[in-house]
Amino acid sequence: MIKVENLYKSFKLNKKQQKEFKTDASETTVVNGISFTCEPGKIFSLLGPNGAGKTTTLRMLSTLIKPTSGKIEIAGFDAVSQPNEVRKSIGFLTGSTGLYERLTADEVLKYFADLNDVSKADFEARKKHYYDLLDMHDFASKRIGQLSTGMKQKVSITRTMIHNPAVVVFDEPTSGLDVITAENIIKLIRDCKTQGKTVIFSSHIMSEVDLLCDDLAIINKGNLLYKDSMANFRANMQTTSLTEEFIRIVRENNPIKS
Repeated sequence: MIKVENLYKSFKLNKKQQKEFKTDASETTVVNGISFTCEPGKIFSLLGPNGAGKTTTLRMLSTLIKPTSGKIEIAGFDAVSQPNEVRKSIGFLTGSTGLYERLTADEVLKYFADLNDVSKADFEARKKHYYDLLDMHDFASKRIGQLSTGMKQKVSITRTMIHNPAVVVFDEPTSGLDVITAENIIKLIRDCKTQGKTVIFSSHIMSEVDLLCDDLAIINKGNLLYKDSMANFRANMQTTSLTEEFIRIVRENNPIKS
């Protein structure tokens, strides 16, 4: 379970940034009082245009940055006061997370498994599962620095799942992947749902949202514009496609006040 209540995040601006953003303000708010809930056994999509505040929100959920105010509860733990417990419960995939380039894929995964006290038997079983699913056997012993972007993404995905987290956060999970591998990631996300995990993901690919999503929220400029089930989203569409409806909501809707 993920519970987000009245979440805010502001960043201070230096003089160079003030000039860049053409403002005299000393800070900027990138997440502006949003609230939503992600339930176990469901897939929740967080959508928005570039710069909407999606990645900042996901980073706060994953304890990488602290909120300015508001509350985040992950698997029953407070993300601010109990960050270590949250980290044990969560898997976070984002394209901006680096890998150790001198280590092999096997070594990276063993390192993260050891960090999370995964037993040897569980590690070997999970590694085989994801290596089979993502076709990783051929480069398991190669250093990360020798891998393609798609291969690195596969390692990142396996690292995200190796400790069997109850909550999984996917930020653009199919970015840089070929069609076949992207389809396997879709299957992986569906499997997470079947296993009763709480899943939240962001994507610019509306066909993925259509395939996977149970509930969704749309944000823009840090504000929550829409929050409902995917079924209601489809039923109440005023346009002829999911992409057009997303664009309409971003352009026309006012923020939802918590």
